[in-house]
Amino acid sequence: MLLRVQGYLLLIEGLVMMAVVPVTYVHHGINAFSVPFSALITLLTGIVLCFSTRRRKGQRLNPHEGVITISLSWVVLSVFGGLPFLLSKSVPNFTDAFFEALSGFTTTGATILTNIETVPKDILLWRSMTQWLGGFAIIVFAVALLPFLSAGGMQLFMTEMNGINYDKLHPRTMHTAKRLWGLYLFFTLLEVVLLYWGDMDLFDAVCYSMTTISSGGFSTRTSSLASYSSYSQIVVLFFMILSGCNFTLLLITLVRRPLALFKNEEFKHFLITILAVSAALALIMIFGMKMSVSQSLRSSIFSVSSMLTTTGFFVCDYTLWPTGLWVVLFLLMFIGACSGSTSGGIKIIRHLIFMKNAFLELKRILHPNAVIPVKINKKALSKSVIFKTMTFIFVYFFLFVIGTVILLSMGIDFNTSIGASVATLSNLGTGVGSVGPYGTYAFLPQAAKWMLALFMLMGRVELFTMITVFSRNFWK
Repeated sequence: MLLRVQGYLLLIEGLVMMAVVPVTYVHHGINAFSVPFSALITLLTGIVLCFSTRRRKGQRLNPHEGVITISLSWVVLSVFGGLPFLLSKSVPNFTDAFFEALSGFTTTGATILTNIETVPKDILLWRSMTQWLGGFAIIVFAVALLPFLSAGGMQLFMTEMNGINYDKLHPRTMHTAKRLWGLYLFFTLLEVVLLYWGDMDLFDAVCYSMTTISSGGFSTRTSSLASYSSYSQIVVLFFMILSGCNFTLLLITLVRRPLALFKNEEFKHFLITILAVSAALALIMIFGMKMSVSQSLRSSIFSVSSMLTTTGFFVCDYTLWPTGLWVVLFLLMFIGACSGSTSGGIKIIRHLIFMKNAFLELKRILHPNAVIPVKINKKALSKSVIFKTMTFIFVYFFLFVIGTVILLSMGIDFNTSIGASVATLSNLGTGVGSVGPYGTYAFLPQAAKWMLALFMLMGRVELFTMITVFSRNFWK
């Protein structure tokens, strides 16, 4: 059954890859082969897997198989998704091709490409498509389209969409996933139209729309959005913030309860964080760096939103700011946006639980006999939820430290080590040091790239899911 799921996912990937072929022929002629050949290999592999496992149709997926399927899917899709990069010689070796593809599917945005303007347009389009597919999880896409997954679809859906705990929009998982993907597609098309009205051509508008709504950050230019107009930057800013919202809650707001989003505690803290930190940075830029009001506001709110939503776009090189300012942005990389969004990071809901529990613990010390529960959205949380949240945050920072130490042991400087570690673990891509704005991961040794690839996978699949896969008890 696991192989059958991979087969269907490869069929989806191959068909999406085929959509890039017209762009290949327009720009490179009928003899171009990198994308068509990659699509053919992917489709044939998918057909073989589906045909050879046809007798398993309708079989249920238990929770263990759901976890394995989710984890393996990102690896399999990235292996085949890296073929266009490798065959077009856009990257020099398999490690770089796999890293670039995995960075796309996990919506990390960490790139190996050093001069993006010289990369063929069909490769840039496929690169953006990997993020668009991975942004809302190709697994959910499969659940929405493939009836054979309906029996065990809930295991896949709940494993992939970790953090969604709101009312289901429909009693069947498949219909819920279809509605969410419909909303995802609508926002993408809307952004394409708005960007095309500005100073972007249709190709750039499509690529940036796919990588914005997915919180991915892949760009068609080395300078990201710095070379575009203020209008384009504002449009991207709006959709970055939108992509940081809980998509289930967005859909509930649109179809059922108009004020549901604004009554949500996590969303309110998300907006407050963006506005408060942006205002503080802007004031320092205006009075300390003597920047204009418009430039300060645009640079601060765009950078803060990009870091908080783990999109990774930039309009300026924030590492050139005074140390205190870029350190604030560095700390935002750990936070992430709302649960159930396309962003990475720890997520605001976990920080809320952590801070509320810490504050209430002080009250419990003063009033040891009092029962003071931690509440989110006026609902008390169980002790197990609080314990899991504390454990998650501890493991997250522990892995960040371990990753930094490993990179330092490879001779990489401190700023780059901490920047690459948090940028991959949070699925942000753009960090500090040599992997900051205008930087790439191309110079890193191959061992470092494989370690960071594992970090990207752990950040995308959720830490506990990946850790359980490596546990001996999981396989008993």
